[in-house]
Amino acid sequence: MPQNRKEQLPPTFNRLAWSNLAAQSAEQIALAAAPIVAVLLLGVGEGETGLLQTALTLPFILFAIPAGLLADRISRRWLMAGAEALRAAALLAILALIVFGHLTLSLLALFGFVAVCGTVAYSVAAPSLVPSLVPPSSLPAANARIELARTVAFASGPALGGMLVGWTGAAPAFAVATALSIIAVLLLAGIFEPVRPTTPHRHPLQDIKEGAAFVFHHPLLRPVFITQFVFGTAWFVILAVYVPYAIRQLSLTAFGIGVTLSMYGVGMVIGALLATRVMQRLPFGTVVALGPITGFVASVVMALTIIFPMPSLAGLSYFLLGVGPILWVISTTTLRQAVTPPRLLGRVSAINILSYGARPVGSAIGALVGGLYGAEACLCLAVVGFGAQALIILMSPASGLTRQPDMVGEQRSIANC
Repeated sequence: MPQNRKEQLPPTFNRLAWSNLAAQSAEQIALAAAPIVAVLLLGVGEGETGLLQTALTLPFILFAIPAGLLADRISRRWLMAGAEALRAAALLAILALIVFGHLTLSLLALFGFVAVCGTVAYSVAAPSLVPSLVPPSSLPAANARIELARTVAFASGPALGGMLVGWTGAAPAFAVATALSIIAVLLLAGIFEPVRPTTPHRHPLQDIKEGAAFVFHHPLLRPVFITQFVFGTAWFVILAVYVPYAIRQLSLTAFGIGVTLSMYGVGMVIGALLATRVMQRLPFGTVVALGPITGFVASVVMALTIIFPMPSLAGLSYFLLGVGPILWVISTTTLRQAVTPPRLLGRVSAINILSYGARPVGSAIGALVGGLYGAEACLCLAVVGFGAQALIILMSPASGLTRQPDMVGEQRSIANC
């Protein structure tokens, strides 16, 4: 069913896609630059940079749910614009502190924390806004465009941030990030968001309970959340031990480790580019299951390096961990948008972001098991984890869907301008 490209992705959505690219790039550049600046400019050690990284990840746990409540109560476009403006202001403050020589680790952590709060609100609201900008048949293409932007930023932002700090100093890196954040705000200002029906304001805890109950009692969304949490845990078990394991077992240099890790970004880009075609040719449930299955295969490939210590196997594992899960993100985002009433989209999106809490869990497991039994035990444990998440989704009704579910809930308005 070929459609005109402009009908599929109207100009108002394209502004959102470009805004997303600018916002995600600003985030990745700043996140990469912050620890480098902390070490090179402020002279801090590993323990202090660890505290900085904690400050830069806490907002995802602390503010995802409040951001979801706001996304369901106010204009999502204005929430995103306000959140991005908050990030731009925080980045500008860091830039000013660098220029005038007043930056400290505490101030870097404080304003970095504020900037990531803007990231959380933007990330929660964006998937909630997409269904009001494109017709249901174009949701996979729209989500693929959003994820492609995120993937490009994820793959190039850290390298660009590192290069800017290394070549030109700390200030230009944060100047570029601030400029990109301001561009994202300006692009959002030109988006037309259809008016949503007003809903009665209740106590926030009632709204949170309603959103959580919808996800955890839904036959499709519940296994998706559980699968994503188990996947994230197993993935970070590998990440926790990969670098020392690669040096010891695979005899890789720092450059070689960088090359293998970069295959993850390559896989993400290729997966995002192929996503729309894959979703047009395969049953919807098959695409949903591809990510977890590919993750399991990738973990087996990584575990094979215990027997066959070949860097190419590690690179292949990271490539598979990039290409498959991107199909998962795009297909499950489309699934959530289709089966969730518009008034709940913000809260459901926020609960999805809470699955990021698996990351510190996986890292802690990796540190504990790796310290007691070695990295090899972690790789074998990861195979078990990836196998479990593949079984969870394969045994769920989500993997049996033949097509994208019909949109549910309140009547939608599509912006075609």
